[in-house]
Amino acid sequence: MATVYTDADASLEALKGKTVAILGYGSQGHAQALNLRDSGVEVIIGVRPGFSWERAASDGFPVMSIPDAVQNAEVLMLLINDEAQPAVFAEQIAPALREGHTLGFAHGFNIHFGQIVPPEWVDVIMVSPKAVGPQLRRLFVAGQGAPCLIAVHQDYTGTAKATALAYAKALGGTRAGVYETTFAEECEADLFGEQVVLCGGVPALIRAAFETLVEAGYTPEVAYFECLHELKLITDLIYESGISGMESVISDTAHYGALTRGPRLIDAHVRETMRAILHEIRTGQFAREWLLENAVGRPVYQTLTRQSEAHPIEPVGRQVRARLVR
Repeated sequence: MATVYTDADASLEALKGKTVAILGYGSQGHAQALNLRDSGVEVIIGVRPGFSWERAASDGFPVMSIPDAVQNAEVLMLLINDEAQPAVFAEQIAPALREGHTLGFAHGFNIHFGQIVPPEWVDVIMVSPKAVGPQLRRLFVAGQGAPCLIAVHQDYTGTAKATALAYAKALGGTRAGVYETTFAEECEADLFGEQVVLCGGVPALIRAAFETLVEAGYTPEVAYFECLHELKLITDLIYESGISGMESVISDTAHYGALTRGPRLIDAHVRETMRAILHEIRTGQFAREWLLENAVGRPVYQTLTRQSEAHPIEPVGRQVRARLVR
């Protein structure tokens, strides 16, 4: 079981007298900067030209180039897109690093797969909120918090873990629980969850089920409701009460069908495919594939994205959602 830290286990002391540079001011950068500032942490923003400079300035933060931000901070949180991080690190961050800096990440990809190799004389930590930026901010403002994962890759100063805990606390993470992990575990499990369930498996299942009903003569609107629209109802129940909690409130007919047909769908073949996908992630095969895809201009990515956007479920969904009372 993972070690879990709460408010009583963490202190902001490790950030006292230090400046945190948020490098990148997208969804996560915006939310993290605001939460840190509201927790009393000194925050500056480092951005690339043309990337959210005006937004960060309008939010009242000192804004500067990434090299200048590195020079003016002790803790650096790199929150730009994964695929852009290696070049930005090599060209704008590494030349300005100094001994004892803390370099932070929200995802383990570039450290775990060797795309960024920091010098041995800096601390390297990860603080990964389990929430998208707007939700991270919304929970904080409401006096709650999003769970966070923390990890230490390099502990040059001997205080890397304390810094990670303090940072997570300043985000509001210790209100919900901060879970200790490693860069490798977070990275591999995150990629697997995205590919097999959240962003890959579920959408593929929805499209296949929709196609099956429509091919059998059912109207697209009914297929949309049964295979996509009602998913939120079930997901909300699972989120609130777990799988067994969801099963306890659905109809007995639905529960029996789920218990007897679900395992037929997610069968030994599917599980073997899951193991194969996990193997690709753990061996670095997926990382190499994705890095090459970016290097040649993303032809597969763009083709598959166009195909996804052109799927017949999309116009049906737009029509149905337009009629919903919001």
